[in-house]
Amino acid sequence: MSELTPLREALLKRLADGQFHSGEQLGEALSVSRAAVSKHVQALKALGLDIYSISGKGYRLAVPLQLLEPPRLSRELAPARVEVVPVIGSTNQYWLESIGRLNPGDVCLAECQTAGRGRRGRHWISPFGGQLIMSLYWRLEQGMAAAMGLSLVVGIAVVEALAEQGFAGVELKWPNDLYYDGRKLAGILVEMSGTAGGPCHLVIGMGLNLLLPKGEQERINQPWAELAGIADIRDRNGMVIGLVGRLHDYLHRFERQGIAAFREQWNRLDYFNGKPVRVLMGEQEIHGIARGIDEQGGLRLETPQGIRSFLGGEISLRGN
Repeated sequence: MSELTPLREALLKRLADGQFHSGEQLGEALSVSRAAVSKHVQALKALGLDIYSISGKGYRLAVPLQLLEPPRLSRELAPARVEVVPVIGSTNQYWLESIGRLNPGDVCLAECQTAGRGRRGRHWISPFGGQLIMSLYWRLEQGMAAAMGLSLVVGIAVVEALAEQGFAGVELKWPNDLYYDGRKLAGILVEMSGTAGGPCHLVIGMGLNLLLPKGEQERINQPWAELAGIADIRDRNGMVIGLVGRLHDYLHRFERQGIAAFREQWNRLDYFNGKPVRVLMGEQEIHGIARGIDEQGGLRLETPQGIRSFLGGEISLRGN
């Protein structure tokens, strides 16, 4: 995977408008040769960017790109720390390694992840600028037991923040996915550390599909959705500000009231609520009707033997 050097970042900023730029113009602006421009364009393509060239016209991004703006994000989200690392292995891993210098609410954002991971260690595809890639640090003084149901609250906060910005119809899949029209729009990964009797350190990661380049779409092996298919993405940075603000509010509320206070919101947004599903637990497969969540955030399943609840662990939920 290529690096985003300062020169490549400057090149990308010039291409971000989605217009044609000739190799000669770009070379003059960046003080490099046309051959060097071509080489750096190839490096940007390796990050998942959809750039094409036409003889006599130059280079152009397939779609305009809204780059993250660190000064604006830092100003709007203060006093939270905001770090933007354009190309990173994993925002979650970086934030886990940074816990000693973080305060609750601090955020790490990236344009591209080279080693992103989903639940159960699955690889998470993250093309440059095609997603909102974010990790947020939080601390629960009550310890690890108090974190039960937290990923559900994160999902609710994201869905409601998106709805506020015009992206209606997004739903939730227990315990940590966002769905649109039955297809995966985003994944949430909460990782925690702590010691018995001490506070619980949490890194809340999210990858939200914005607009995926065609080459990257072919690599995804499950039904997927993107935000651009719901409504126009007018202000990517404003979206980040709205999402993080809502997360801060809901995490404070979660600290005070726990998951039980969010049960009604979750059940209203639950994509599978009232539908036949399969719960996979290792080799075991249990069929039933999904009935939302219980007071602890566990999945409620109506079976011939009655209502059963499932909490955490290696549980996978599938449509029937």
